[in-house]
Amino acid sequence: MTGGARRASGSVDSMNFGGGVPTVQVTDLKDEDFLLDVREDDEWQAGHAEGALHIPISEFVARYGELTEAAPQDGRVHVICRSGGRSAQVTMYLAQQGIDAVNVDGGMQLWAEVGRPVVTDDGRPGFVL
Repeated sequence: MTGGARRASGSVDSMNFGGGVPTVQVTDLKDEDFLLDVREDDEWQAGHAEGALHIPISEFVARYGELTEAAPQDGRVHVICRSGGRSAQVTMYLAQQGIDAVNVDGGMQLWAEVGRPVVTDDGRPGFVL
């Protein structure tokens, strides 16, 4: 039975966010990449990446169908939050569902820091909350 215990601990280790979450740098994103923003409503309203799909992490499982309808059929889903923690959780969930998903390292904070546009719903300049 010790072999089974090793397998169990190995599967737990594979859930660590450190090296197990596929990531991409903000600077590597192209304008046409599909972006999923999992921040909460107040964060989204303050400012977001234009064209991103917004599904807050607190509603993600219930609204999962919205993602599968909007995401490109054979494309990659780039998941973003404020700094990368919540998006890492969603990225792992999507990967478990068989979706090609990557966490955007540094999140919206780095997005804004490198000069990428942050807008409000009406297209005015926004900010990262």
